[in-house]
Amino acid sequence: MKNTLKILALLALATLFRPAMADVNVFACEPEWGALTQELAGNKADIFVATNAHQDPHQIQARPSLISKLRRADLAVCTGAQLEIGWMPMLLQQSGNDKVQSGRPGNFQAALQVKMLEVPDSVSRALGDIHPDGNPHIQTDPRNIGVVAKALTARLEQIDPANASYYAAKGADFGKRWDAALARWEQQAKPLQGVRAVVHHDGWVYLFNWLGLVKAGELEPKPGVPPSAGHLAELKQELAGNPAKMVIYAAYQDSRSADWLSAQTGMPAVELPFSVGGTPGANDLFGLYQDTVDRLLKVLNK
Repeated sequence: MKNTLKILALLALATLFRPAMADVNVFACEPEWGALTQELAGNKADIFVATNAHQDPHQIQARPSLISKLRRADLAVCTGAQLEIGWMPMLLQQSGNDKVQSGRPGNFQAALQVKMLEVPDSVSRALGDIHPDGNPHIQTDPRNIGVVAKALTARLEQIDPANASYYAAKGADFGKRWDAALARWEQQAKPLQGVRAVVHHDGWVYLFNWLGLVKAGELEPKPGVPPSAGHLAELKQELAGNPAKMVIYAAYQDSRSADWLSAQTGMPAVELPFSVGGTPGANDLFGLYQDTVDRLLKVLNK
């Protein structure tokens, strides 16, 4: 009898001190959406991020481990706009999870919440990796993050109504802090308006639209096509007559083409985080944009 009582007491203590289970399991396709969900859901969510900032989000394998994570998810938060077209449809199919299928409340696509840029009139593989819904890299403009945050807060309230007031409060607090940070970044970044910059890949249209930067060329001859020696030589010649101030590449991209053009032209190459975790300073959403602005200003003043 004494041993039985001891066992029961130990079981009761184990239950008492066991960590509380999260109310919502979230599958985030990219680091920026994992970070945003963390801001809005706090300890109510268990968040798994499928990719990291040093991976090309276009080129991800639909691994069994990702299928397993999605199978248990209550909410999938992704960019959409066919950014994940090479892997997410297979994950959705193989997961068998009805909650997160397209059109269900558990399937949240950030790109649907904002105005898309570079929506093509026609799509052809001859043009390179063109997205028919528009340029999907919406996270490079922090104004989009504020818009997506409001929609994601509402979606969390929908799928977890028991904690709706918690999400509403977290969303309101995030919105205030985000608006203040946005005003600060825009003030700091004023010297960047009108500055010409070359990019590795056409993934910065939203950043350029926000800061008033001007695209002076691309290292890729076509979207998604690796830089070639011939194209880089042509770009160098074009820049001789109309120079740029910098060449920009993302943390997940090979820097060799940017470094070559930098050495040939004298304009500095700058690595930008592109997503949370891309650089040491971009350790959360606020750091992502502060570090981006800081890095751009640093090379501008060289």
